[in-house]
Amino acid sequence: MLRRKRLTLYLLSCIFIFLLFYPNSTSANQLSEIKKSGVLKVGVKQDVPNFGYYNAETNQYEGMEIDIAKKIAKSLGVKPVFVPTTAQTREPLMDNGQIDILIATYTITPERKANYNISKAYYHDEIGFLVRKNSHIKTIKELDGKHIGVAQGATTKGNLEKYAKEHKLKFSYAQLGSFPELAISLYANRIDAFSVDKSILSGYLSPHTTILKEGFNTQEYGIATSKQDKVLIPYVNKLLVSWEKDGSLKHIYQKFKLKPAKVKKE
Repeated sequence: MLRRKRLTLYLLSCIFIFLLFYPNSTSANQLSEIKKSGVLKVGVKQDVPNFGYYNAETNQYEGMEIDIAKKIAKSLGVKPVFVPTTAQTREPLMDNGQIDILIATYTITPERKANYNISKAYYHDEIGFLVRKNSHIKTIKELDGKHIGVAQGATTKGNLEKYAKEHKLKFSYAQLGSFPELAISLYANRIDAFSVDKSILSGYLSPHTTILKEGFNTQEYGIATSKQDKVLIPYVNKLLVSWEKDGSLKHIYQKFKLKPAKVKKE
């Protein structure tokens, strides 16, 4: 009986050790597996002009994040395969392994860092508001009591609630599934303002709308992978540092007429 118990404990110990180290082995091979497959599966936005946008006329993805994905893939000697994502689908796509890496205006937060591996920031932005010119709204204070449109699954609503509480303002919210839906709702007078990061809003400007000069809450965009991965994000971080030094990132910003927000020192 004692011998059987010892054997059982030994087998359980072996299983525990296997489970402990097996994910690391899989992760260590991830780069080589990507190279063998010849493709890097990248989760990107398809409705954010200048960042990740699917151009139906050319049948191509374009934007700053698309260019970054292409550079990462090129450094690995593989081709990028773009997988369209939304704020609601991007994390499940990482969880179930349908994408290798996510580059999709993904804001770095402590909660997200606890659940995913995230790179250093490749872009800084701040939350803003797109309004109709004929509304004559010029400041955030003038949005008190107004109906604000935000994207489902994004961090915008939580940040707006915090800002409103700190500045004694009241907002009501319309949460929609995509940025084009929010823009249409603004043009149709169903919301008073469309709120998200300013650079994203710039892609939805029209002769009848404007972005308020005021903004708040500097956002950092990071490249993400599942927690199982242990090698892709360190690899990407080295690339980002290199591209910052040689001006590659700045060149991409300029190509899409993007101006990163200034990081406010505490």
